[in-house]
Parts: sequence; C-alpha cells; structure tokens
Amino acid sequence: MITYSTKGTCSKQIVFDLDEQNRIHNVKFIGGCSGNLQGISKLVEGRSAEEVISLLRGIRCRQNTSCPDQLAQALEEQLKSEE
Repeated sequence: MITYSTKGTCSKQIVFDLDEQNRIHNVKFIGGCSGNLQGISKLVEGRSAEEVISLLRGIRCRQNTSCPDQLAQALEEQLKSEE
C-alpha cells in the first residue's frame, strides 16, 4: 500500500497499490468530495499507471491542481522511486 500526501486539494491523502505490471488497484482518497473520488477510483482500477498519468495530469481545480492531478503526481513519484 502506497500513501501519498496531497498538496492544494480538499483530499489530504491518496492510498493505492501498484502491481508488478504497474497497474493500479485499491485507490482511496482520504477527504475530499466522496462521490467524485469514488468514481475516479473505480475508473482507474486495473489501468496502467502510465495511462492514468497521461489522462489525469494537468487537470486543474483549486490552487492550480486537482484530485485527479494529484493522483497523477502520486503515480509519477512512485514510478520514479522504483527506477
């Protein structure tokens, strides 16, 4: 289980798993708009981290970021740490 502390969003943390093929599982946002974040979690389940990064990176809401953008940043950070 990977935990990422968000910056500039209503959600405070994102918790997720990546399997050996960098596919995303068990995404949970702590805080934020529950319905929307549950939807994002279901939509990204089983997708590759690279695909989700390309889809969500750069989406803006408040403070020049958003919960989807923060998920993309969390995934990027995790992939870089595995290199």
